[in-house]
Amino acid sequence: MPLLHFARRRLAQPLGALLVAALAACSTTGKDETADWSTERIYSEAKEEAASGNYERAAKLYERLEGRAAGNILSQQAQLERAYLMYKTGEKAQALTILERFIKVNPTSPAFDYALYLQGLVNFNDNLGILGSFAGQDLSERDQQASRDAYQSFKQLVDRFPQSTYADDARNRMNYIVNALAAYEVHVARYYFRRGAYVAAANRAQQAVTEFQQSPSTEEALFIMVQSYEKLGLMELRDDADRVLARNYPNTRLYETGVGGKKQTRWWQIW
Repeated sequence: MPLLHFARRRLAQPLGALLVAALAACSTTGKDETADWSTERIYSEAKEEAASGNYERAAKLYERLEGRAAGNILSQQAQLERAYLMYKTGEKAQALTILERFIKVNPTSPAFDYALYLQGLVNFNDNLGILGSFAGQDLSERDQQASRDAYQSFKQLVDRFPQSTYADDARNRMNYIVNALAAYEVHVARYYFRRGAYVAAANRAQQAVTEFQQSPSTEEALFIMVQSYEKLGLMELRDDADRVLARNYPNTRLYETGVGGKKQTRWWQIW
């Protein structure tokens, strides 16, 4: 029986052009062509189909293998391989469904760390989005639920399997997510400030400062607090925020550029 090597190797390079071939060798009568095949042959055929770009057929073979090899490690591998194919072909919901079931049913699997990593990656890349990157959209301007879900998967991986092959990459992505969430709060605060909703602006900026103190967005969050309190006539709060800003960012130029005027460093463009 093949070893669970898939769970111990790195993911393939980013997806290129998809070549989804039509299902072949399927009888019009609905006969199961794999009825006389061994589980090893089904697995081998599925791997070959996936390598050839025939992802739909490969996924069906993996699904059949899950049932045929139920209860052993080959069935677990088939589930992960199928989830990965769903991820590669943009079927996020299906990929997550497979992974959630795997995590629930196989808590002692030797590939559990990989399952968590792939679960996080599906949500992480969904948040990146191909169309958004082409449009140059700031990721902080999107809904952040996918980021939060990805963070939880990566955190569970790092906490439970700190020596995992995937732990270092998970940590890097967690740092990215924290910065994205902080930038999102500042984006919302900036939106409120520009529309004169100064209480809402100050509250969202304060949330960013409180929850994400080490984020690059903290500087602008503090500045929005200073400016919002100034507009509201809350001079004591303004001075408190100004002192924190001056102490932590003595060379800030935000007083020159104003809210939202600072040139944005595209720290999110790292993958």
